[in-house]
Amino acid sequence: MPVEIEKNPKDQPSWRKPIGMIFILFLILLWCGIAVTLIDHLDGLNFWIQLPIYIILGIVWIFPIRPLLTWMNSGSFRHPPENKENGASDET
Repeated sequence: MPVEIEKNPKDQPSWRKPIGMIFILFLILLWCGIAVTLIDHLDGLNFWIQLPIYIILGIVWIFPIRPLLTWMNSGSFRHPPENKENGASDET
């Protein structure tokens, strides 16, 4: 006897994840291009001036990625509202 499976809209694949992954790759390539362009200008600077610049360049690219990851998972660029009963979010 075949069993019918109810289809829930949440079970459907989302188009946001593949689009988000492509956009993340584009942002990383763009950021690498910016960093490589800056290398020529930073090459003549003292090591102690270069060090914080490279640390900042290595960390700053993450900030635009976080809202994009949130959008890929929830459909909103902000975190989904918290469930007040158990302290967990609606999307798990």
